[in-house]
Amino acid sequence: MTSAGDDGKPPRLPESDTALFREAARDVTPLPTINRAPVRPSRPRPLPRQRWRDEAQVLRDALADPWDMLEHGENGEALFYARPGLPHAALRKLKRGGWVIRAQLDLHGMRSEEARGALVEFLHRCARQDHRCVRIIHGKGLSSPNREPVLKHKLRHWLTQRADVLAFCQARPADGGAGAVIVLLKSPTH
Repeated sequence: MTSAGDDGKPPRLPESDTALFREAARDVTPLPTINRAPVRPSRPRPLPRQRWRDEAQVLRDALADPWDMLEHGENGEALFYARPGLPHAALRKLKRGGWVIRAQLDLHGMRSEEARGALVEFLHRCARQDHRCVRIIHGKGLSSPNREPVLKHKLRHWLTQRADVLAFCQARPADGGAGAVIVLLKSPTH
């Protein structure tokens, strides 16, 4: 065999090799030429990046605490909430301390992000263990800036967002008073 020439063209086979090839391929039928365009790989589907950004923003907004200190300032009102349709007897029983407190969570000294995470974990655990009445200690805010009960107001917002919370009220003085709430949870079987 000879190598490629200086002109860049493939080398020519000697006549004896060409004759041998023709003899070996004499009974071969050439494949018909097909008039087809070359297939290009399909373009990848576009990524919905803007939708992903929008959904992430909605999630951030949903988890944000739209809490205004002036709007929710201490005015002597006790913390209280009841989901529509809750029987008045159940609410009266909650306010009077008629439910047995089955578990408690102490949020003292936690930052808002820590407290929210602890609350979510606590409520999930209570649902698994079928605890219907729980106490959450948020503190009175005496060591907070401006001596404001920051967690108390955030806790109100967090609890009202949850479908598993039927009602809550400020604890009786024996159970923590203005520094705690008693929460009535929906039964996980309903």
